[in-house]
Parts: sequence; structure tokens; C-alpha cells
Amino acid sequence: MKSYTEYLWFNTKKRKELVRITDTIENIVKKSGIKEGFCLVSAMHITAGIIVNDDESGLHKDIWEWLEKLAPVAEYNHHWTGEDNGDAHLKRILTHHQVVLPVTNGRLDLGPWEQIFYAEYDGQRRKRVVVKVIGE
Repeated sequence: MKSYTEYLWFNTKKRKELVRITDTIENIVKKSGIKEGFCLVSAMHITAGIIVNDDESGLHKDIWEWLEKLAPVAEYNHHWTGEDNGDAHLKRILTHHQVVLPVTNGRLDLGPWEQIFYAEYDGQRRKRVVVKVIGE
């Protein structure tokens, strides 16, 4: 079995943002040379996540509204530490911090509407994502 690892860096312009990374992940899978296996995409920060869903602006708005209802910007116990991002930590719990995607015939094996997004909940600073492709 082979493995290939690459890191992606993000520093979003907005505090909360969805960044489509499907093409980047697909290119990493191609570079790996792995034909059959899995691709792990994992946000390496506790206020960011990875989402697989449709790339449709209405859905994106719905996602942000849903997250805000469940984990609103508010006063949290976490803020007693001097931070102001308690909602970002909770939003990460509500979405995935990582996904494992199938690789078939050297390509991501996604459904017809599936796209991969880096989800930033407390941005405007440098954060990274690890991409690890494992297989044959």
C-alpha cells in the first residue's frame, strides 16, 4: 500500500467562509498515483471543517443560517479565556472536521452533485488542511 500527503493553507478574507476545494483535492489524488483507495481531507484547526455537499448558493445560505440557529454568535463560557469564537468551536462539531472519500480508477469517486468545501468558522488567520491519499 502507498500513501501520499499534501497540506493546504487557508487565510480567508472573511471570518466565516466556504471555500470550494474539489479541483485541488482531485489534483492531489492524481499526483498521488494511487488508483484504488481513499482520500482523507482533514481540517487541522478546531474552528474549521470539511463539508461535502452541493455547490449551490441557496444551499450555502441555508447551511450558514442552520449553523447560526444551532450555534449562534453569543456569549459562551469559552470566552472567559479571552477568546471570542465559542460559536466557531460548536459549528465545527455540527459539521465534519474531516471526510474520507473513495478513490476509483485514480479519481475521486463522488456523487453527481458532491463538491468538497473547506468551511471556515473563525477565519482571517492562517490555517491548514491535511490531504492524505492511501491505496494501491
